[in-house]
Amino acid sequence: MLDERAKLLLKALIERYIADGQPVGSRTLSRASGLELSPATIRNVMADLEDLGLIISPHTSAGRIPTARGYRLFVDTMLTVDRADFVTPELVPEQPQKVIANAANLLSNLSQFVGVVLVPRRTSVFKHIEFVRLSERRFLVIIVSPDGDVQNRVIFTDVDYTASQLVEASNFLNSHYAGLAMEEVRERLKGEVELLRGEVASLMQAAVNVGTEAMSKAQEDVVISGERNLLSVSDFSSDMGNLRRAFDLFEQKTQILRLLDFSSQAEGVRIYIGGESQVVPFEELSVVSAPYELDGKVVGTLGVIGPTRMHYDRMIQIVDITSKLVSNALSHKR
Repeated sequence: MLDERAKLLLKALIERYIADGQPVGSRTLSRASGLELSPATIRNVMADLEDLGLIISPHTSAGRIPTARGYRLFVDTMLTVDRADFVTPELVPEQPQKVIANAANLLSNLSQFVGVVLVPRRTSVFKHIEFVRLSERRFLVIIVSPDGDVQNRVIFTDVDYTASQLVEASNFLNSHYAGLAMEEVRERLKGEVELLRGEVASLMQAAVNVGTEAMSKAQEDVVISGERNLLSVSDFSSDMGNLRRAFDLFEQKTQILRLLDFSSQAEGVRIYIGGESQVVPFEELSVVSAPYELDGKVVGTLGVIGPTRMHYDRMIQIVDITSKLVSNALSHKR
């Protein structure tokens, strides 16, 4: 347990380090904390904080910097978030993929770090299907999902179809199967082939086959925006090893997917600090994330990835507000 004096000094040290990125010495800390303490007293308290694993002394400096454990104590018990001065941006309700892409860009632009959004798992349910003749025995299948997502696939058939046959096939599928998953439609069609004229039945089966593939093959699992922002972050630009590991992380995406999937099980904004667990792959990165909803149900997660030395209060605001904007934009798009 820390007494109030130690908490104030730790808070002042972390805020100072976040602000300028330099190890904080006892004289600087005396001024930053506003406490009338002698340099010797401050040094003693800093030694205690170091013994507790909350701060460390880099080899090249007499000052101290926070550890992952120090950051964790700071964000859990000392951080205050003032939402009064935050200008709420806008996110226009439109196609889900566009909402997701715009959200990633918004997170990146507001934070000046990396914005990430875990894409909702795509449903294979269709709302409407249509056929367009492109050339002889070559047709475009247009599939619209309940949330307005549109998939287009070209199919090649053994026979040619007339305009009336194309209308007949789309009318049958829309009137009998709209609202069902493509897999279920495929099974039902097998049992109802005798009710349909053979040629039109084979056209519908071909359409459902490509529709199943199109709708189950999700777009990117995670959308990432603003990786280049890390080039202007001194914590990375001064260490090519750190920068390379960060870009490897964004390229592979597996760790990000696991992290965002994990944080979707939590309510509200969560902060993951590099170095405190296996959740964040290396020490120099922190992640601020929050789940977002569609009609009151959590369907994905979004967040900001940046250096451990970040303004956590501002990142919390950005992530919290963006998750609400995405939830509203997706839920209003009907």
